[in-house]
Amino acid sequence: MQNQQILEFVLDKIDDLKARDIITIDVSKTSTITDFMVICSGNSKKHVQSIADHVALEAKAVDETPLGVEGKDEGEWVLVDMGPVVLHVMQEGTRDFYQLEKLWQPSNRTSSDE
Repeated sequence: MQNQQILEFVLDKIDDLKARDIITIDVSKTSTITDFMVICSGNSKKHVQSIADHVALEAKAVDETPLGVEGKDEGEWVLVDMGPVVLHVMQEGTRDFYQLEKLWQPSNRTSSDE
């Protein structure tokens, strides 16, 4: 799959399990790690784990095995690395504390935004 297809795949799979407050950030111009970050929330530890598991299992089923999954045991913040897309599934309190959106959102600015 191409980068945009992987992004659409991830967004579709997190929607399957009713992830909340989904944000996609294009970091391709400021990061060499990935092209897109997807941040979403789950209602509970189990919900966060289930969303991440669903993405990982569905990706494996179409031969797009994630490069890594981190934080699944704790269930506060699970990261699924799909290469060009890094998915962050977080409980609301964890998301509020780390505020990844604020950290990465400026990467979408162009010089005309300033």
